[in-house]
Amino acid sequence: MLSIDPKSLSTSELHGYLLSTVAPRPIAFASTVNADGRANVSPFSFFNVFSSNPPILVFSPSRRVKDNTVKHTLKNVMATKEVVINVVSFDMVYQTSLSSTEYPEGVNEFEKAGFTMLKSDIVKPFRVAESPIQMECKVNDIIELGTEGGAGSLIICEVVKFHIDEDVLDEDGSINQKKLDLVARAGGNYYTRAKKGFFEIPKPLAALGIGVDNFPEAIKNSMVLTGNDLGMLGNVENLPKEADVSAFIKDLSERYPNIKIATHRQKHKLARNYLSFGDVESAWKILLS
Repeated sequence: MLSIDPKSLSTSELHGYLLSTVAPRPIAFASTVNADGRANVSPFSFFNVFSSNPPILVFSPSRRVKDNTVKHTLKNVMATKEVVINVVSFDMVYQTSLSSTEYPEGVNEFEKAGFTMLKSDIVKPFRVAESPIQMECKVNDIIELGTEGGAGSLIICEVVKFHIDEDVLDEDGSINQKKLDLVARAGGNYYTRAKKGFFEIPKPLAALGIGVDNFPEAIKNSMVLTGNDLGMLGNVENLPKEADVSAFIKDLSERYPNIKIATHRQKHKLARNYLSFGDVESAWKILLS
């Protein structure tokens, strides 16, 4: 058996061991606002429930290892002492991943990831409408665990209001875990889904994905593409060039002779097929043809 002194490892090495060992971890999709009311939403897997009376949730944004800066979520809760914890179901996991991109401060990740901002009843931060359960919280305390890169800050929150989609409830009012279909984080690119097991989502581009807000309207408002499809499509640095689209469609027409006269709906269905195999580049070329 390999025995390791944590102090002998770099922070990134230790981080990798911990995330692969303590898994799967539930995801707190935390929505906040800054002092000026600008919205932010970001996922955190250092998260759990710690008390029922009072109802207490704790999550922990870590300082960035590369430059020891703190995340916008932490800055916001320090300024406002409020947060909404939204749960993450499988139907929204790719969009959630996209929202974790390190966009500059002031960028609205709701818009980048294609989520809907829903006004809360008690706190100022917005809820994520696509999340099946949203918990409005007041922040009771923030405990800093260190001052170096990788150090976490425990945000201790008290739930002041629940919002639960009735579609995930049984007749007796209890939450049906299969209907809820939550996902959780593990090490590397791995996630897990309660009824399906492990799956992978590539980490967001360090170069910053274009985001759903930069999509053509027909794609952004598609009646065929799902939220997960939009999340995959948003994690590209640039859209394909017109010449590349034309060359791809010319080759594709040998298999799909009607592709050049296909409707938006037909193209979107074909693009979904490519996305199911992780071929985002080809999907974009079909959508832009």
